[in-house]
Amino acid sequence: MDEVNISDDDRRLLGVWAADCVERVLPLFETKAPCDTRPREAIEGIRTFVREGRRTARLRSLAWAAHKAAREVGDPAAAAAARAACYAAATPYIHPLATSHQSKHILGPAVYAARAREIAAGDDTGVGDEEIYRAIEHAPPEVRELLRRMPPRSAGRSRLDSLHHELDAALRS
Repeated sequence: MDEVNISDDDRRLLGVWAADCVERVLPLFETKAPCDTRPREAIEGIRTFVREGRRTARLRSLAWAAHKAAREVGDPAAAAAARAACYAAATPYIHPLATSHQSKHILGPAVYAARAREIAAGDDTGVGDEEIYRAIEHAPPEVRELLRRMPPRSAGRSRLDSLHHELDAALRS
């Protein structure tokens, strides 16, 4: 398996982009679970990482807590928003392996944010596509370059697979 070089700057820029993508959908979670701060704390955690540059056990715990919140919320759009927060908080932990699994982690925050918005809009795929286009427009060159070091995503069968593929292909061009 090929290894890729992932610098601390790459991880910070990925973290900024991921947090920016996810913050837009956190209200979808917070409306359904107003007392549950775990996804918001995960985004605050990635923003702290960006400023301080240290991967801590706390950040990993925040990511897992957001994942648990997704399982517990009971609303599909809110769950997708919490999963987006989980993926964002976990971006500093991507492995330097050139696998499609790692590219999934790079794209996960934006993809789950897009899916959350389209579920909230009654499964309107146009809304999800708009969110993907926004993620593309705001992706820094370093995130694009990091993704290019990984194998491309295939189209797959599910809507999540399609969103992954669409974002992956666009960021590579």
